[in-house]
Amino acid sequence: MSDSPSRHLNLQGASNFRDLGGYPAADGRLTRWRQIFRSNHLGQLTEADVAIVRGLGVTRAFDFRGVEERTTGVCGMREITVHSLPIEPTVVAALRARLEAGTLTAPVALEIMRESYRNYVRHNTHSFRALFGHLLEDHAPFVIHCTAGKDRTGFASALILHALGVSDDIIAEDYLLTNQFYRREASAATELPDDVRNAIGSVEASYLNAGFEAVRAEYGDLETYLRDGLRIGPAEREALRARYLQS
Repeated sequence: MSDSPSRHLNLQGASNFRDLGGYPAADGRLTRWRQIFRSNHLGQLTEADVAIVRGLGVTRAFDFRGVEERTTGVCGMREITVHSLPIEPTVVAALRARLEAGTLTAPVALEIMRESYRNYVRHNTHSFRALFGHLLEDHAPFVIHCTAGKDRTGFASALILHALGVSDDIIAEDYLLTNQFYRREASAATELPDDVRNAIGSVEASYLNAGFEAVRAEYGDLETYLRDGLRIGPAEREALRARYLQS
């Protein structure tokens, strides 16, 4: 719709800042605009960026970065309360180990990426559960982010959209928008071969699919994961939909 807000907020210091509004849910309603945002980290916002984010009314950030990651790129907006939901990064360390062993290739890098998504489910479900607890207690608008806003944030965004009744196809489309907007920092992991850096600097459907494969392996299906893993039963889901879908 031509009168819909812009999905991508063109910030100079956060290239992947996007709105999860306007997506159709199964009951015919749309996800609310200007309520749920996803982004890469907020530590390089310019004054103009700060004015835009302030205008959106964002007062909370849910930060999936690990403990050391958070020491760089600290959000400088005092009005934003940052909730740390740490998922420690593993990909670059795994890639460096394979590089030292002389076994690092682009296909290996892709599989390391997929395994990291499986581990979100196996080892980090508590962080996503905590996110949903906040979504039920707090009031939007808020932003979810990690360092690049593509993997941990991408999986979290997919879970939120699933809980709201958005279709798998649309969830995949939203996930892949990172490849259109994210600007990788030139200084990141420069010791790795270019094809490997390209693999970890973008997203592909197989990454997200690997996370949901782990959901099925560990819980049987997504509905059971939402209920038992994330503590989102029918009542909680209805509360989320009442809050984050247009009436």
